[in-house]
Amino acid sequence: MGRKLVQTPHMTAPAQDRLAPHSVFRSIIQNTAWLLGGKGFGGVLSIAYLAILSRSLGLKDFGHFALIFGTSQALVAIAGFQTWQAVVRYGAAYVHDGDWVRFSRLSMLCGMIDALAAVIGCTIAIVIFFGFAGPLKLNPEYVVMGCAFNCAMVWARVSAPTGMLRALNRFDMAVYVEAFVPISRLLAASAIWFAGPNVGRFLLAWAVIDLSCAVIYWTIALRLSPRGLDFAGIRQWRQTVKENPGIERFLLIVSAGSTLDAAYKQGPLLAVGWFLGTSAAGLYRLADQLAQGFSKVSTLIARAIYPEISRARVAATSEQFRRMVRRISMVAGLAGATVVVAALTGGKALLALIGGSAFERGAVILVPLAVASSFELASVAFEPVLHSTGVARYALFGRMVTVASLCVAVLALKSMGAIGIAWAVAAAGAAGYVALGVMALTTLGRLEDPEDALAHHGMEEANSTQD
Repeated sequence: MGRKLVQTPHMTAPAQDRLAPHSVFRSIIQNTAWLLGGKGFGGVLSIAYLAILSRSLGLKDFGHFALIFGTSQALVAIAGFQTWQAVVRYGAAYVHDGDWVRFSRLSMLCGMIDALAAVIGCTIAIVIFFGFAGPLKLNPEYVVMGCAFNCAMVWARVSAPTGMLRALNRFDMAVYVEAFVPISRLLAASAIWFAGPNVGRFLLAWAVIDLSCAVIYWTIALRLSPRGLDFAGIRQWRQTVKENPGIERFLLIVSAGSTLDAAYKQGPLLAVGWFLGTSAAGLYRLADQLAQGFSKVSTLIARAIYPEISRARVAATSEQFRRMVRRISMVAGLAGATVVVAALTGGKALLALIGGSAFERGAVILVPLAVASSFELASVAFEPVLHSTGVARYALFGRMVTVASLCVAVLALKSMGAIGIAWAVAAAGAAGYVALGVMALTTLGRLEDPEDALAHHGMEEANSTQD
């Protein structure tokens, strides 16, 4: 039998403080409802401003916008650290115990890391856009604005304050703040449409809106945190590292996983642009945008369950924890199947409605991308389980399997065009689902409560004494 995974003492709670399974699941449903409500509202608005973008720019210019935006999304993931997960992973115990001094220090450390990541991201953007514009065949007209947009987006990233709100269980405030982005984008897109649409104006508007959202996010997170902007916590970053053992390794692992995830989500779009041209990238992007609308449901559920799973490992028995994960996975699997049915029945009509007849033929691309999204949705609980049980490296391995499968599949299927690359994404999604699922189920089977481990250890010592 494999080695049992045991909660560490500082991550456990007394039996009388443990959470009832139904209360944990109720919290997940409540948090998901908040996120889905906000994103549902945002999703409707995003369809509207996406229609303005695609129709006003046309297939080729929309392709330019899509490639620059996709590059920024990849750069944000590559240069950034997933500090929100560290705030939740280590901060859950501090919030549970009301230890606001340590929670504040942890939040400030993660904020400092975000700022450092933004500097690194800007450096990478400058090197790529000005140093490799020729080899990468970048359109000279978009080099400066593309670089500026990428720099703005890495500074607009709000990882640490996101973690603070989730650790404090204030999903409602996060929804209010994030509603600012789709509302502002729709207003800006409408104004640009009447003033005269071009790629530069849309990029400028998107950059200003995201930077403004970042300022609002930080302001609210600091106001809700009991200690606010704690300059002492910033100065005491070394102490924070010491009192959160393994945080450096955890951040490196989850951030590497985020980079691999970006390669999986943005890489195919860039591959389409590289192999097939800008117009094909525009067509792929619109289909991918709709498919990612489906996959955003999985992202939202993951955001909702991540803090609850972290809290459950603090305050629930191992058997309660297993039951909770099984219930989440069952619901997510059914939702994944629904995604594929929706793409098959309404995908073509939705593409035509949003982008016009020029984008209608993207329906054949949408179906495999929806299949990939369904696998992502079905596996929504696997990564939080691996993180909360102290084996984040397994989640990283699962991401590596996904990206390696994607690379092989893209090379094998690129001759089929954009549809081949889309099916490569679906195949990679299936491979990642299997890899993460096997590791999550194995990890759950090896869990035991601390008191059980101590009793087992005591029996072993007694037996050894008798021998």
